[in-house]
Amino acid sequence: MIKLFVGLGNPGPEYEATRHNAGFWWIDALARELKATLVPERSYWGLAARVNVQGQSVWLLEPQTFMNLSGKSVAALARFFKIQPEEILVAHDELDIATGQVKLKRGGSHAGHNGLRDIHAQLGSSDYWRLRIGVGHPGVKAEVVNWVLKKPSPDQRVLIEDSIVHSLKAHTAMLAGDMEKATLLVHTTKPPRPKPPRPAAMPPAEPRPTGD
Repeated sequence: MIKLFVGLGNPGPEYEATRHNAGFWWIDALARELKATLVPERSYWGLAARVNVQGQSVWLLEPQTFMNLSGKSVAALARFFKIQPEEILVAHDELDIATGQVKLKRGGSHAGHNGLRDIHAQLGSSDYWRLRIGVGHPGVKAEVVNWVLKKPSPDQRVLIEDSIVHSLKAHTAMLAGDMEKATLLVHTTKPPRPKPPRPAAMPPAEPRPTGD
């Protein structure tokens, strides 16, 4: 099961509504779902909440170290509570996914994301889960930094918020350790097609009259 949910972002009001803080938005939504309150935790350099799920402690964490040092916060909490990489899920903004889409994966490279890069380094492992929240790409590599540190348009913000609401449907499966089901729930963006109605049973044929 996932024992540590992490959302990546930058602290401070000037960054609060920027694309790079999509991971914070996801953790905020999860906290509301679990009726948890994030509070400052100096030992872990972040805002954190601890909830009890079926007798098991589960942590929510928003590192306050700025994006490039996210791993310092994640590793401090994970090591203290002996949480393994495969029991960690990191929600973060993803340039390579269209705005409004979200994907779930385990392991892989950091793909240049500075928050993931530091988590890789501090955990000494890439074997954690990532919830990749699509924020789209500006189309030019030189514009990437400006893109993630700017606010999305109102329409784009709605798409991102909708994708967060959609992906949160998988949190129960994540907590139960059913990551196959969680992945299916996250990746299913369209409702299943309704089955065609079964043909009505034909009424029994009436007996034909016979001649005398």
